[in-house]
Amino acid sequence: MNDAWQQTLARVPELLAAHVQLSFSALLLAMVICLPLAIWAARSPKIAGIALGVASLIQTIPGLALLALFYPLLLGVSALVGGGISAFGFLPALLALTLYALLPILRNAVTGLSGVDPAVREAADGLGMTAWQKLQLVEAPLAAPTIMAGIRTAAVWTIGAATLSTTVGQPSLGDLIFAGLQTQNWTLVLTGCLFSAALAIAVDLLLGLIERGIRERRRMLAGAGIAIIAAGLLIATLPLLIARDNVVVIGAKNFSEQYILARLIGSRLEEAGYTVRYRDGLGSAVVYQALSAGDVDVYVDYSGTIWTNQMQRTDSQPKTAMLDAIGHWAYAHHGVKMLGALGFENTYAFAVRPEDARAKSLRTLDDLARVSSNFNFGADVEFLERPEWRMVQAAYPMRFKDARSFNPTFMYPALASGEVDVISAFSSDGRIAANGFVVLDDRKGAVPSYEAILLLAPSRSRDDRFISALKPLIGAITVENMREANYMVDRKNDKKTPGQAARWLDDKIRE
Repeated sequence: MNDAWQQTLARVPELLAAHVQLSFSALLLAMVICLPLAIWAARSPKIAGIALGVASLIQTIPGLALLALFYPLLLGVSALVGGGISAFGFLPALLALTLYALLPILRNAVTGLSGVDPAVREAADGLGMTAWQKLQLVEAPLAAPTIMAGIRTAAVWTIGAATLSTTVGQPSLGDLIFAGLQTQNWTLVLTGCLFSAALAIAVDLLLGLIERGIRERRRMLAGAGIAIIAAGLLIATLPLLIARDNVVVIGAKNFSEQYILARLIGSRLEEAGYTVRYRDGLGSAVVYQALSAGDVDVYVDYSGTIWTNQMQRTDSQPKTAMLDAIGHWAYAHHGVKMLGALGFENTYAFAVRPEDARAKSLRTLDDLARVSSNFNFGADVEFLERPEWRMVQAAYPMRFKDARSFNPTFMYPALASGEVDVISAFSSDGRIAANGFVVLDDRKGAVPSYEAILLLAPSRSRDDRFISALKPLIGAITVENMREANYMVDRKNDKKTPGQAARWLDDKIRE
């Protein structure tokens, strides 16, 4: 077994445990909501119409969007009640997946209870059964196979959708899938998909065993299915029950550079005696809020992102003044400590193919604006909604023929293949030079500075040992070394993992 597979499989137990915990918690909560509601709905067509209509409406919302909606909602609730509610990690994922599991359970339960033969009900009434006795002894056993079929469907859906919880900071097998997509590491993608699919199939088979036992009135068979599921839950969640001291959570956004820097930070903290966990694939707003709330201990952000997204600033300042302002603002408003800049900048950079740059005399963004009506624009998934894009449009009259969003992994190949004609590249990305792309000059300074900065959570701002472990990184990373480390992960041949690239970068820093 090669090193890549060993490193990947080493991450599986903890991620599988978190995936199982989240999926089964959501499924159980959905059952607690649906089963009493189904009893009511089975006796009232009006309630059935309302309940099934709402559940059907929820099901039309994509799982990723449902997760995203709970983040600002919980932030607002937390602000109203004065804190104490986390909008990061387990809670938003639990609520979103619970809603996603409602429809199949509710629909099958209502169908099963409503489909009980009226003659059977009349016979139960003739025996003098109470409503509770009739439900317990007659209706529920007859409807149980149909209800179990709905629970099986909900379980498979929930386990699959749980991979999306990575985006709101909840660990799951989706961590492997998202990281693999960003770094084109198909070992990670394949491992995440296989374990997620195996979990869903195993749970479906065991629930099918319980369903069969109920249908055939074989208590031993149903009991065996329940016992196996209980034992599996216990074994799968054991990694989460092991107590760990000095655990540090390192956040990372959803591109290669962030994965590398997170591993670099992790290696330094492990040397200092901390146990490290990673929360990869987070959005810009999510990761900063998680840091300020203490759900993440440390991560690397960029001065322009904090300036525009968090501070809502639209003006441009010199680098030093911007860094000073960010440091004061972050500490005063959120208790977040900016330890310092790492020494390189990763700004948005508009890149074109060299043949287009020569043929159309493209050197600046003014030149790009001149030909933009004939160009297709490709951007990363965030850029078209970010303030920086509005700032660029205000400075340069760009009107592209078409604008499309890409995962950063696929944005560069889209430009190389001619699918788009210009992209919002990242200046420290090694794929710019590797493909010979030409970066256009922003002479009006529309895009603010994007110095890489190290941010610490409030709880770590006075932790001297923590700060001492990371202080040597400040001002120590050149843009050339960062580009090389990025390209190690992003290139097609002789690809390195983020951990390997981080070790190479650490060696360069220590030279």
